[in-house]
Amino acid sequence: MRNDRKIYEEVELSNRAKQVYLYLCDRADAEGHSFPSQKRIAKDLSISVRTVQRAIKDLEKSGHLQKEDRFRENGGRSSCLYWIVK
Repeated sequence: MRNDRKIYEEVELSNRAKQVYLYLCDRADAEGHSFPSQKRIAKDLSISVRTVQRAIKDLEKSGHLQKEDRFRENGGRSSCLYWIVK
């Protein structure tokens, strides 16, 4: 089982990254997969979509998160799939 609260000890991560990480952890399944849209994350956390994008980039760079772009059968973009790593 992951200890999601250890994220608070990560001094090099921004507050926005910690906030988005905990949001994704809260919505992740047993394998650590989560797939809310960036717009949904922004709305739920009362932050901008651009702030969510920066936070996700920070989390990917630090190794806490992996992201996979997903597409519908018609080629339209769907929400990303996120894997909680740490």
